[in-house]
Amino acid sequence: MKDFDLVVIGSGPGGYVSAIRAAQLGKKVAVVEKDKIGGACLNVGCIPSKIFLEFGSVVEKMKQAQAWGIKSNNITMDITKMTKRKNEVVQTLTGGIEGLLQKNKITYLYGEARVNDDLSVVVGGKTIKAKDVLLATGSKPFVPPIKGLEKINYMTTDTFFDMKTLPKELCIIGGGVISVELATAMAALEVKVTIVEVANDILLTEDEDARHVVKKHLKKQNIDIITKADIKEVQRNKVKLVNKDIDFDQLLIATGRKPVTDIAKALGIKLDDKDNFIKVNKVFETSKSHVYAIGDVIGNYQLAHAASAEGIYVAHRLAGENITKVRSRNIPRCVYTFPEIATVGFSEKAAKADGYNVKVTYAPLSSNGKALTTGAVDGFVKIITETKYKEILGAVVVAENATELIGSINGVKFAEGTVTELADTIWAHPTVSEAIGESADALFNQAIHM
Repeated sequence: MKDFDLVVIGSGPGGYVSAIRAAQLGKKVAVVEKDKIGGACLNVGCIPSKIFLEFGSVVEKMKQAQAWGIKSNNITMDITKMTKRKNEVVQTLTGGIEGLLQKNKITYLYGEARVNDDLSVVVGGKTIKAKDVLLATGSKPFVPPIKGLEKINYMTTDTFFDMKTLPKELCIIGGGVISVELATAMAALEVKVTIVEVANDILLTEDEDARHVVKKHLKKQNIDIITKADIKEVQRNKVKLVNKDIDFDQLLIATGRKPVTDIAKALGIKLDDKDNFIKVNKVFETSKSHVYAIGDVIGNYQLAHAASAEGIYVAHRLAGENITKVRSRNIPRCVYTFPEIATVGFSEKAAKADGYNVKVTYAPLSSNGKALTTGAVDGFVKIITETKYKEILGAVVVAENATELIGSINGVKFAEGTVTELADTIWAHPTVSEAIGESADALFNQAIHM
Protein backbone atom coordinates (compact mmCIF):
# COMPACT_ATOMS: atom_id res chain seq x y z
CA MET A 1 0.00 0.00 0.00
CA LYS A 2 1.44 3.35 -1.07
CA ASP A 3 1.28 6.25 1.37
CA PHE A 4 0.45 9.80 0.26
CA ASP A 5 0.40 13.12 2.07
CA LEU A 6 -2.71 14.14 0.14
CA VAL A 7 -5.24 12.24 -1.94
CA VAL A 8 -7.52 14.45 -4.01
CA ILE A 9 -10.84 12.98 -5.16
CA GLY A 10 -11.84 14.72 -8.40
CA SER A 11 -9.73 16.29 -11.15
CA GLY A 12 -11.75 19.41 -11.97
CA PRO A 13 -10.43 22.96 -11.49
CA GLY A 14 -10.56 22.53 -7.72
CA GLY A 15 -8.96 19.11 -7.66
CA TYR A 16 -6.12 19.30 -10.15
CA VAL A 17 -5.11 22.83 -9.13
CA SER A 18 -4.93 21.95 -5.43
CA ALA A 19 -3.00 18.77 -6.25
CA ILE A 20 -0.41 20.67 -8.27
CA ARG A 21 0.02 23.35 -5.62
CA ALA A 22 0.40 20.73 -2.87
CA ALA A 23 3.05 18.96 -4.96
CA GLN A 24 4.84 22.26 -5.54
CA LEU A 25 4.93 22.66 -1.76
CA GLY A 26 6.65 19.30 -1.33
CA LYS A 27 3.68 17.00 -0.71
CA LYS A 28 3.36 13.50 -2.15
CA VAL A 29 0.01 13.67 -3.95
CA ALA A 30 -2.42 11.36 -5.72
CA VAL A 31 -5.49 12.36 -7.74
CA VAL A 32 -8.45 10.04 -8.29
CA GLU A 33 -10.93 10.63 -11.12
CA LYS A 34 -13.86 8.38 -12.06
CA ASP A 35 -14.85 10.20 -15.26
CA LYS A 36 -12.88 12.59 -17.49
CA ILE A 37 -9.80 14.45 -16.35
CA GLY A 38 -10.54 18.14 -15.99
CA GLY A 39 -14.00 17.59 -14.56
CA ALA A 40 -17.26 19.15 -15.72
CA CYS A 41 -15.72 22.57 -16.37
CA LEU A 42 -13.32 21.49 -19.09
CA ASN A 43 -15.42 18.72 -20.59
CA VAL A 44 -19.07 19.79 -20.44
CA GLY A 45 -19.16 23.21 -18.81
CA CYS A 46 -17.03 26.34 -18.85
CA ILE A 47 -14.89 25.57 -21.88
CA PRO A 48 -17.42 23.98 -24.30
CA SER A 49 -20.02 26.65 -23.53
CA LYS A 50 -17.55 29.47 -24.15
CA ILE A 51 -16.53 27.89 -27.45
CA PHE A 52 -20.15 27.84 -28.60
CA LEU A 53 -20.60 31.39 -27.35
CA GLU A 54 -17.59 32.37 -29.45
CA PHE A 55 -19.21 30.75 -32.48
CA GLY A 56 -22.32 32.81 -31.77
CA SER A 57 -20.31 35.98 -31.26
CA VAL A 58 -18.61 35.54 -34.64
CA VAL A 59 -21.99 35.14 -36.36
CA GLU A 60 -23.33 38.28 -34.65
CA LYS A 61 -20.27 40.25 -35.72
CA MET A 62 -20.70 39.02 -39.29
CA LYS A 63 -24.30 40.21 -39.27
CA GLN A 64 -23.23 43.55 -37.82
CA ALA A 65 -20.58 43.86 -40.51
CA GLN A 66 -23.30 43.39 -43.15
CA ALA A 67 -25.16 46.37 -41.69
CA TRP A 68 -21.95 48.41 -41.86
CA GLY A 69 -21.54 47.69 -45.57
CA ILE A 70 -19.16 44.72 -45.43
CA LYS A 71 -20.96 42.15 -47.57
CA SER A 72 -20.46 38.40 -47.57
CA ASN A 73 -22.30 35.33 -48.79
CA ASN A 74 -25.04 33.70 -46.75
CA ILE A 75 -23.86 32.50 -43.35
CA THR A 76 -24.18 28.74 -42.87
CA MET A 77 -23.68 26.63 -39.74
CA ASP A 78 -21.72 23.37 -39.78
CA ILE A 79 -22.28 21.70 -36.41
CA THR A 80 -19.84 18.91 -37.30
CA LYS A 81 -16.96 21.35 -37.67
CA MET A 82 -18.07 23.29 -34.60
CA THR A 83 -18.06 20.12 -32.51
CA LYS A 84 -14.66 19.16 -33.93
CA ARG A 85 -13.29 22.55 -32.89
CA LYS A 86 -14.80 22.12 -29.40
CA ASN A 87 -13.28 18.67 -29.04
CA GLU A 88 -9.84 19.90 -30.16
CA VAL A 89 -9.81 22.67 -27.54
CA VAL A 90 -11.04 20.33 -24.80
CA GLN A 91 -8.45 17.69 -25.72
CA THR A 92 -5.69 20.31 -25.70
CA LEU A 93 -6.64 21.44 -22.21
CA THR A 94 -7.22 17.99 -20.72
CA GLY A 95 -4.00 16.74 -22.26
CA GLY A 96 -2.28 19.72 -20.71
CA ILE A 97 -3.57 18.73 -17.27
CA GLU A 98 -2.24 15.21 -17.69
CA GLY A 99 1.14 16.69 -18.56
CA LEU A 100 1.10 19.00 -15.55
CA LEU A 101 0.28 16.12 -13.20
CA GLN A 102 3.19 14.14 -14.61
CA LYS A 103 5.53 17.13 -14.42
CA ASN A 104 4.71 17.55 -10.74
CA LYS A 105 5.10 13.79 -10.07
CA ILE A 106 1.47 13.38 -9.06
CA THR A 107 0.02 9.88 -9.15
CA TYR A 108 -3.15 9.74 -11.25
CA LEU A 109 -5.64 6.95 -10.63
CA TYR A 110 -8.66 6.38 -12.85
CA GLY A 111 -11.73 4.87 -11.21
CA GLU A 112 -14.32 5.40 -8.53
CA ALA A 113 -12.89 6.03 -5.08
CA ARG A 114 -14.05 4.53 -1.82
CA VAL A 115 -12.66 6.30 1.25
CA ASN A 116 -12.48 4.31 4.47
CA ASP A 117 -12.57 5.70 8.00
CA ASP A 118 -8.79 5.28 8.35
CA LEU A 119 -8.35 7.39 5.18
CA SER A 120 -7.29 4.47 3.07
CA VAL A 121 -8.65 4.96 -0.44
CA VAL A 122 -9.67 2.05 -2.65
CA VAL A 123 -9.65 2.60 -6.42
CA GLY A 124 -10.23 -0.25 -8.85
CA GLY A 125 -8.83 -2.91 -6.55
CA LYS A 126 -5.84 -0.79 -5.49
CA THR A 127 -5.56 0.64 -2.00
CA ILE A 128 -3.57 3.72 -1.07
CA LYS A 129 -3.25 5.52 2.26
CA ALA A 130 -3.73 9.26 2.76
CA LYS A 131 -2.66 11.54 5.56
CA ASP A 132 -5.24 14.04 4.30
CA VAL A 133 -8.09 13.70 1.80
CA LEU A 134 -9.55 16.53 -0.27
CA LEU A 135 -13.04 16.04 -1.69
CA ALA A 136 -13.38 17.95 -4.96
CA THR A 137 -16.17 15.80 -6.37
CA GLY A 138 -18.08 18.63 -8.01
CA SER A 139 -21.71 18.55 -9.05
CA LYS A 140 -24.10 17.07 -11.57
CA PRO A 141 -27.19 18.46 -13.31
CA PHE A 142 -30.32 18.77 -11.22
CA VAL A 143 -33.38 17.47 -13.05
CA PRO A 144 -36.67 18.55 -11.45
CA PRO A 145 -39.61 16.13 -11.15
CA ILE A 146 -41.62 17.29 -14.17
CA LYS A 147 -44.45 15.02 -15.28
CA GLY A 148 -43.65 13.16 -18.49
CA LEU A 149 -39.95 13.99 -18.50
CA GLU A 150 -38.96 10.38 -17.92
CA LYS A 151 -40.75 9.34 -21.11
CA ILE A 152 -38.93 11.59 -23.58
CA ASN A 153 -35.41 12.35 -24.74
CA TYR A 154 -33.97 15.54 -23.32
CA MET A 155 -30.56 17.12 -22.83
CA THR A 156 -28.88 18.32 -19.67
CA THR A 157 -25.90 20.65 -19.49
CA ASP A 158 -23.72 17.52 -19.31
CA THR A 159 -25.02 16.15 -22.63
CA PHE A 160 -25.80 19.36 -24.51
CA PHE A 161 -22.49 19.51 -26.36
CA ASP A 162 -22.90 16.00 -27.73
CA MET A 163 -25.57 17.18 -30.19
CA LYS A 164 -25.09 16.01 -33.77
CA THR A 165 -27.31 18.64 -35.41
CA LEU A 166 -28.37 22.14 -34.47
CA PRO A 167 -31.98 22.18 -33.30
CA LYS A 168 -34.53 24.26 -35.15
CA GLU A 169 -36.54 24.99 -32.01
CA LEU A 170 -34.82 24.71 -28.66
CA CYS A 171 -36.79 24.94 -25.42
CA ILE A 172 -34.76 25.52 -22.27
CA ILE A 173 -36.36 24.89 -18.89
CA GLY A 174 -34.52 27.08 -16.41
CA GLY A 175 -33.56 30.75 -16.44
CA GLY A 176 -30.26 30.83 -14.57
CA VAL A 177 -26.80 31.74 -15.79
CA ILE A 178 -26.02 28.52 -17.70
CA SER A 179 -29.45 28.50 -19.34
CA VAL A 180 -29.19 32.09 -20.56
CA GLU A 181 -25.62 31.68 -21.79
CA LEU A 182 -26.60 28.69 -23.92
CA ALA A 183 -29.75 30.45 -25.12
CA THR A 184 -27.61 33.39 -26.24
CA ALA A 185 -25.20 31.14 -28.13
CA MET A 186 -27.90 29.07 -29.83
CA ALA A 187 -29.98 32.08 -30.87
CA ALA A 188 -26.89 33.63 -32.47
CA LEU A 189 -26.53 30.39 -34.43
CA GLU A 190 -30.05 30.99 -35.78
CA VAL A 191 -31.83 28.52 -33.53
CA LYS A 192 -35.31 29.53 -32.32
CA VAL A 193 -35.02 29.56 -28.52
CA THR A 194 -37.61 29.67 -25.76
CA ILE A 195 -36.65 30.01 -22.09
CA VAL A 196 -39.17 28.72 -19.55
CA GLU A 197 -38.61 29.86 -15.96
CA VAL A 198 -40.91 29.22 -12.99
CA ALA A 199 -39.56 32.21 -11.03
CA ASN A 200 -40.65 35.78 -11.69
CA ASP A 201 -37.57 36.62 -13.78
CA ILE A 202 -34.42 35.16 -15.32
CA LEU A 203 -30.89 35.75 -14.02
CA LEU A 204 -32.15 36.48 -10.52
CA THR A 205 -28.63 36.14 -9.10
CA GLU A 206 -27.48 39.16 -11.11
CA ASP A 207 -27.63 42.94 -10.69
CA GLU A 208 -31.03 44.31 -11.73
CA ASP A 209 -29.60 46.91 -14.12
CA ALA A 210 -27.35 44.29 -15.70
CA ARG A 211 -30.29 41.94 -16.07
CA HIS A 212 -32.23 44.63 -17.89
CA VAL A 213 -29.45 45.18 -20.45
CA VAL A 214 -29.03 41.46 -21.16
CA LYS A 215 -32.78 40.87 -21.44
CA LYS A 216 -32.92 43.68 -24.00
CA HIS A 217 -30.36 41.85 -26.13
CA LEU A 218 -32.12 38.50 -25.68
CA LYS A 219 -35.25 40.08 -27.12
CA LYS A 220 -33.20 41.41 -30.06
CA GLN A 221 -32.19 37.80 -30.65
CA ASN A 222 -35.89 36.88 -30.78
CA ILE A 223 -35.59 34.66 -27.72
CA ASP A 224 -38.97 34.06 -26.10
CA ILE A 225 -38.77 34.41 -22.32
CA ILE A 226 -41.61 32.94 -20.28
CA THR A 227 -41.47 33.64 -16.56
CA LYS A 228 -43.77 32.58 -13.72
CA ALA A 229 -44.33 29.46 -15.80
CA ASP A 230 -46.63 26.77 -14.47
CA ILE A 231 -45.45 23.57 -16.17
CA LYS A 232 -48.16 20.92 -16.33
CA GLU A 233 -46.17 18.26 -18.14
CA VAL A 234 -43.73 17.52 -20.91
CA GLN A 235 -44.69 15.53 -23.97
CA ARG A 236 -42.74 14.52 -27.05
CA ASN A 237 -41.87 17.81 -28.81
CA LYS A 238 -44.10 19.86 -26.51
CA VAL A 239 -43.93 21.57 -23.11
CA LYS A 240 -47.43 22.05 -21.79
CA LEU A 241 -47.96 25.07 -19.57
CA VAL A 242 -51.23 25.94 -17.88
CA ASN A 243 -51.97 28.64 -20.44
CA LYS A 244 -50.06 27.59 -23.59
CA ASP A 245 -47.98 24.93 -25.32
CA ILE A 246 -44.37 25.34 -26.43
CA ASP A 247 -43.16 23.30 -29.38
CA PHE A 248 -39.58 22.06 -29.63
CA ASP A 249 -37.42 19.57 -31.44
CA GLN A 250 -34.80 19.65 -28.66
CA LEU A 251 -35.37 20.17 -24.93
CA LEU A 252 -32.65 21.27 -22.52
CA ILE A 253 -33.10 21.00 -18.76
CA ALA A 254 -30.86 23.64 -17.21
CA THR A 255 -32.25 24.06 -13.71
CA GLY A 256 -29.00 24.14 -11.80
CA ARG A 257 -26.60 21.56 -10.43
CA LYS A 258 -26.54 19.46 -7.27
CA PRO A 259 -23.41 18.44 -5.35
CA VAL A 260 -21.96 14.95 -5.54
CA THR A 261 -21.75 14.00 -1.87
CA ASP A 262 -21.72 10.18 -1.97
CA ILE A 263 -18.27 9.83 -0.39
CA ALA A 264 -19.06 12.36 2.31
CA LYS A 265 -22.27 10.55 3.21
CA ALA A 266 -20.51 7.19 3.30
CA LEU A 267 -18.00 8.65 5.78
CA GLY A 268 -20.76 10.13 7.93
CA ILE A 269 -19.56 13.66 7.28
CA LYS A 270 -22.01 16.37 8.31
CA LEU A 271 -23.95 18.20 5.62
CA ASP A 272 -25.55 21.65 5.90
CA ASP A 273 -28.93 22.34 7.48
CA LYS A 274 -30.75 21.51 4.25
CA ASP A 275 -28.81 18.26 3.87
CA ASN A 276 -27.47 19.36 0.49
CA PHE A 277 -23.85 20.50 0.72
CA ILE A 278 -20.86 19.33 2.71
CA LYS A 279 -20.43 21.48 5.80
CA VAL A 280 -16.91 22.86 6.22
CA ASN A 281 -15.23 25.25 8.64
CA LYS A 282 -13.25 28.38 7.76
CA VAL A 283 -10.29 26.32 6.53
CA PHE A 284 -12.48 23.96 4.45
CA GLU A 285 -12.15 21.02 6.84
CA THR A 286 -15.20 18.80 7.19
CA SER A 287 -16.59 17.29 10.39
CA LYS A 288 -14.13 14.40 9.91
CA SER A 289 -10.57 15.29 10.85
CA HIS A 290 -8.11 15.42 7.94
CA VAL A 291 -10.89 15.41 5.33
CA TYR A 292 -11.36 18.66 3.44
CA ALA A 293 -13.87 19.72 0.79
CA ILE A 294 -13.92 22.47 -1.83
CA GLY A 295 -15.86 23.63 -4.88
CA ASP A 296 -19.41 22.82 -5.83
CA VAL A 297 -19.86 20.31 -3.00
CA ILE A 298 -19.66 22.95 -0.27
CA GLY A 299 -22.33 25.33 -1.56
CA ASN A 300 -20.43 28.55 -2.11
CA TYR A 301 -20.12 30.03 -5.59
CA GLN A 302 -20.28 27.18 -8.13
CA LEU A 303 -17.43 28.67 -10.14
CA ALA A 304 -14.24 27.04 -11.40
CA HIS A 305 -12.00 29.84 -10.15
CA ALA A 306 -13.64 29.73 -6.72
CA ALA A 307 -12.87 26.00 -6.45
CA SER A 308 -9.29 26.61 -7.57
CA ALA A 309 -8.78 29.36 -4.99
CA GLU A 310 -10.21 27.17 -2.24
CA GLY A 311 -7.99 24.27 -3.27
CA ILE A 312 -4.88 26.44 -3.29
CA TYR A 313 -5.74 27.68 0.20
CA VAL A 314 -6.08 24.11 1.50
CA ALA A 315 -2.78 23.08 -0.11
CA HIS A 316 -0.92 25.91 1.61
CA ARG A 317 -2.59 25.19 4.93
CA LEU A 318 -1.59 21.52 4.76
CA ALA A 319 1.97 22.69 4.09
CA GLY A 320 1.86 24.79 7.25
CA GLU A 321 1.68 28.10 5.42
CA ASN A 322 -0.81 30.89 6.06
CA ILE A 323 -2.13 32.73 3.02
CA THR A 324 -5.02 35.12 2.52
CA LYS A 325 -8.33 33.45 3.20
CA VAL A 326 -10.75 32.92 0.35
CA ARG A 327 -13.53 35.45 0.80
CA SER A 328 -16.69 35.47 -1.29
CA ARG A 329 -16.50 39.23 -1.72
CA ASN A 330 -13.19 38.87 -3.58
CA ILE A 331 -14.45 36.28 -6.08
CA PRO A 332 -15.60 37.72 -9.43
CA ARG A 333 -18.83 36.29 -10.85
CA CYS A 334 -19.06 36.08 -14.61
CA VAL A 335 -21.96 35.67 -17.03
CA TYR A 336 -20.93 35.15 -20.65
CA THR A 337 -23.99 36.56 -22.37
CA PHE A 338 -24.10 39.27 -25.05
CA PRO A 339 -23.04 41.60 -23.47
CA GLU A 340 -21.21 39.93 -20.60
CA ILE A 341 -21.93 40.60 -16.93
CA ALA A 342 -19.13 40.64 -14.36
CA THR A 343 -19.68 41.35 -10.69
CA VAL A 344 -17.52 41.40 -7.59
CA GLY A 345 -18.10 42.27 -3.95
CA PHE A 346 -21.22 43.75 -2.39
CA SER A 347 -24.32 44.86 -4.21
CA GLU A 348 -25.73 48.23 -3.15
CA LYS A 349 -28.44 46.49 -1.12
CA ALA A 350 -26.01 44.10 0.60
CA ALA A 351 -23.57 46.91 1.43
CA LYS A 352 -26.30 48.95 3.08
CA ALA A 353 -27.50 45.91 4.99
CA ASP A 354 -23.93 45.46 6.26
CA GLY A 355 -24.03 48.97 7.72
CA TYR A 356 -22.08 50.95 5.15
CA ASN A 357 -22.92 54.47 4.06
CA VAL A 358 -23.04 53.78 0.35
CA LYS A 359 -22.51 55.80 -2.82
CA VAL A 360 -23.07 54.23 -6.24
CA THR A 361 -21.54 55.70 -9.39
CA TYR A 362 -22.45 54.70 -12.91
CA ALA A 363 -20.82 55.24 -16.29
CA PRO A 364 -22.74 54.13 -19.41
CA LEU A 365 -20.86 52.88 -22.46
CA SER A 366 -22.98 54.98 -24.79
CA SER A 367 -20.39 57.79 -24.65
CA ASN A 368 -17.32 55.55 -24.68
CA GLY A 369 -15.26 55.95 -27.86
CA LYS A 370 -14.10 52.33 -28.15
CA ALA A 371 -17.60 50.98 -27.49
CA LEU A 372 -18.96 53.24 -30.22
CA THR A 373 -16.36 52.03 -32.73
CA THR A 374 -17.30 48.38 -32.12
CA GLY A 375 -21.03 49.02 -31.86
CA ALA A 376 -21.13 47.48 -28.37
CA VAL A 377 -22.65 50.42 -26.50
CA ASP A 378 -25.18 48.51 -24.40
CA GLY A 379 -23.55 48.37 -21.00
CA PHE A 380 -22.10 50.27 -18.08
CA VAL A 381 -19.63 50.30 -15.21
CA LYS A 382 -21.14 50.59 -11.74
CA ILE A 383 -18.98 51.02 -8.63
CA ILE A 384 -20.34 50.64 -5.08
CA THR A 385 -18.33 52.71 -2.61
CA GLU A 386 -18.45 53.60 1.06
CA THR A 387 -18.31 57.35 1.51
CA LYS A 388 -15.89 57.75 4.45
CA TYR A 389 -12.70 56.18 3.11
CA LYS A 390 -13.78 55.71 -0.52
CA GLU A 391 -13.30 51.93 -0.15
CA ILE A 392 -14.45 49.86 -3.13
CA LEU A 393 -17.21 47.61 -1.82
CA GLY A 394 -18.32 46.13 -5.12
CA ALA A 395 -18.64 46.63 -8.84
CA VAL A 396 -20.76 45.57 -11.79
CA VAL A 397 -19.52 45.72 -15.37
CA VAL A 398 -21.78 45.05 -18.34
CA ALA A 399 -19.82 45.14 -21.58
CA GLU A 400 -18.56 43.05 -24.47
CA ASN A 401 -15.50 42.01 -22.44
CA ALA A 402 -16.82 42.63 -18.94
CA THR A 403 -15.27 39.43 -17.59
CA GLU A 404 -11.84 40.79 -18.50
CA LEU A 405 -12.51 44.36 -17.34
CA ILE A 406 -13.65 43.36 -13.84
CA GLY A 407 -10.07 42.28 -13.06
CA SER A 408 -8.86 45.90 -13.14
CA ILE A 409 -11.32 46.88 -10.44
CA ASN A 410 -10.90 43.70 -8.41
CA GLY A 411 -7.12 44.03 -8.41
CA VAL A 412 -7.33 47.49 -6.87
CA LYS A 413 -10.05 46.34 -4.47
CA PHE A 414 -8.06 43.29 -3.35
CA ALA A 415 -4.96 45.44 -2.78
CA GLU A 416 -7.11 47.65 -0.52
CA GLY A 417 -6.95 50.51 -2.97
CA THR A 418 -9.82 52.96 -3.14
CA VAL A 419 -11.94 54.62 -5.78
CA THR A 420 -9.41 57.45 -5.62
CA GLU A 421 -6.78 55.13 -7.14
CA LEU A 422 -9.19 54.19 -9.93
CA ALA A 423 -9.89 57.86 -10.59
CA ASP A 424 -6.19 58.74 -10.60
CA THR A 425 -5.25 55.92 -12.98
CA ILE A 426 -4.45 56.98 -16.55
CA TRP A 427 -6.59 54.75 -18.74
CA ALA A 428 -5.51 54.15 -22.33
CA HIS A 429 -7.63 55.73 -25.07
CA PRO A 430 -9.63 54.50 -26.81
CA THR A 431 -10.54 51.57 -24.56
CA VAL A 432 -13.71 50.41 -22.88
CA SER A 433 -11.71 50.40 -19.62
CA GLU A 434 -11.91 54.20 -19.66
CA ALA A 435 -15.46 53.75 -18.36
CA ILE A 436 -13.96 52.46 -15.11
CA GLY A 437 -12.18 55.78 -14.68
CA GLU A 438 -15.34 57.66 -15.62
CA SER A 439 -17.37 55.80 -12.98
CA ALA A 440 -14.67 56.50 -10.39
CA ASP A 441 -14.49 60.17 -11.39
CA ALA A 442 -18.25 60.42 -10.97
CA LEU A 443 -17.85 59.90 -7.21
CA PHE A 444 -16.06 63.25 -7.11
CA ASN A 445 -18.42 64.88 -9.62
CA GLN A 446 -15.54 65.02 -12.11
CA ALA A 447 -16.66 62.63 -14.86
CA ILE A 448 -15.85 64.14 -18.26
CA HIS A 449 -18.12 62.36 -20.73
CA MET A 450 -21.37 62.13 -18.79
